[in-house]
Amino acid sequence: MDTIYILWLRQLKRYVRSRSRIIGSLGQPILFLVALGFGFGPIFKKAGGGNYLNFLAPGIIAQAILFTAVFSGIEMIWDRQFGFLKETLVAPVPRLHIMIGRTLGGATIASCQGVIVFLLTLIIGFRPQSFIIIPVSFLMMFLVALFFTALGTAIASTMEDFHGFQMIMNFLVMPLFFLSGALFPLDGLPMLIDTISHLNPLTYGVDGLRATLINVSHFGVTTDMLVLSILSLMILSLGSYLFSRIQI
Repeated sequence: MDTIYILWLRQLKRYVRSRSRIIGSLGQPILFLVALGFGFGPIFKKAGGGNYLNFLAPGIIAQAILFTAVFSGIEMIWDRQFGFLKETLVAPVPRLHIMIGRTLGGATIASCQGVIVFLLTLIIGFRPQSFIIIPVSFLMMFLVALFFTALGTAIASTMEDFHGFQMIMNFLVMPLFFLSGALFPLDGLPMLIDTISHLNPLTYGVDGLRATLINVSHFGVTTDMLVLSILSLMILSLGSYLFSRIQI
């Protein structure tokens, strides 16, 4: 357990020290919120959809978590390149603990990023349905962060090249975001898009955040949490197996 705590704390220290990383990662969510929230807001309202900024904000929070969580895998490749990972792997501790510690650290950072974006949405004009259920929203943020951090770590465990990892992540991340219902309602979609959306893990994260923040849900918050919890356990198991096969 000490190993898990140390690695978790190390990830947090990296995040706190990297102020430019924190500020830089907020640029895209703010752009989406302002450009789409206010740009498409009148059209969405005329179509009978209500306040588009309120509809959009949970999806943008999920986007911020997704990007931060998945790209946390780069840190593993960085550690491998500069020898820190080798020092960690030769330590007399189970590799499962190392995997869990790194994943929890990355998930905590991604969750913090989601909370920061949530606070920014309040400044821009987003208003949650009720502040009482906000802690459940934070739990949903952590579940999303946990799954995608474990996914990024699992993929990074099989790679040694920064550029290859970035290419795979860019190919994976953008479709996950755009097909999650973050920008549009899930009702009445063409069959192909509807099927892909149902298979997309981020869809359940976005839906869960909408359920807890604006009381609008396609699947139900219980289903969202259950699906994300099961998927997180599965990807953690897979990531632990791949991590255990890393050659020193």
